Amino acid sequence: MSTELTQAGGTLAIRPDQTNWTPDQQAVLQQSGIDNQVAPAELSAFLHLCQRTRLDPFSRQIYLIGRFDGRQQRKVYTPQTSIDGYRVIAHRAAAEAGQALGYEDTLWCDKSGQWRDVWLPDAPPAAAKVTIIRNGMRFSAVARYSEYVQTKKGGDPSGLWGKMPATMTAKCAEALALRMAFPHDLAGVYTAEEMAQADNPAPADERHLRKVQPGEGDPWANPPQPRPEGPAAVHGRSQPAQDFATAAARAADPAAVKDIYKQAHAAGLLAETVKTLDRELLELGAYLIARGQELAEPAPADDGVVDAEVVETGATPHSMSDAVAAEPSVTTAADAAERDLRTAAANAGLTNLDEEFERSYGLPISEAGAPQLREMTALLTGNAA
Repeated sequence: MSTELTQAGGTLAIRPDQTNWTPDQQAVLQQSGIDNQVAPAELSAFLHLCQRTRLDPFSRQIYLIGRFDGRQQRKVYTPQTSIDGYRVIAHRAAAEAGQALGYEDTLWCDKSGQWRDVWLPDAPPAAAKVTIIRNGMRFSAVARYSEYVQTKKGGDPSGLWGKMPATMTAKCAEALALRMAFPHDLAGVYTAEEMAQADNPAPADERHLRKVQPGEGDPWANPPQPRPEGPAAVHGRSQPAQDFATAAARAADPAAVKDIYKQAHAAGLLAETVKTLDRELLELGAYLIARGQELAEPAPADDGVVDAEVVETGATPHSMSDAVAAEPSVTTAADAAERDLRTAAANAGLTNLDEEFERSYGLPISEAGAPQLREMTALLTGNAA
């Protein structure tokens, strides 16, 4: 690798105001294994992520890894880094904010549910737990071995998962905890340790060959093109994230946007970056929440029109959760707290709010009370007591 790659002023250096990859950068990215199956939106999102995280793809600090997706019938590219890259981002963010960053002892759990501060058995642990302390606040996460282990065709652990299962499980737990502690800085990028299981052999009936389309364009040479508009789902199969964004842009009420959000969540697309009419690039989950809030805002009354009286149904919904039919007044406080929580999560870049909330409190957001919802909102906004 040439010294040019390590020089801040070299031709490969990524500028903060850069909007597209330069020809020199494109050439090196292609040599690193990013082929013409990559979508223009994936390239644009990767550039944005490199700028936001300040990780250098040409120094192998962050990668764009392609894996075949049977749902989309093509190779889908996902950015990922190592746990060391996560640590660099976390320590830099804490230092710039003038905050202290620390760890509690890592814990491992055996199959009986007993936790230990050192793992000595040859057999892999059932789970690992890591707690990050940021500015006095604790962020704990648990990673189960069975959910992350990388396996061979026969089902046996492969690579480092076979040699160091306790270390690899702990790395996954650390990545989860760091992402909770630094949701904005680490949103949209995952560690290689977490994504190793994505390379596990698929059952024979899930393997597909990609069909080459005549006249298929080169994403490296052509500017990003909008995806064809279409419904959010066809024959029970979810469409790409851009289709969900298009459907939300055409929706007429927040209830419709909430349904789209549920479909996108089920398809695992909330963290995908989409292009919108009024926002150049935005993660799908954040856009859907913002779109639902826009539709929930009361429209300004025209001259001569008398405001209608609201009867029985309560306040106008302002969030994805409030977009359903109005609840009795006893749930108004929880609805308002959920609205504030989802707004805070969108502002902080936390795309997996529902998962993180249930992991922290042991119940889904829909079943939580207003005090719990407000407590997490305070954590995300930095206003915790």
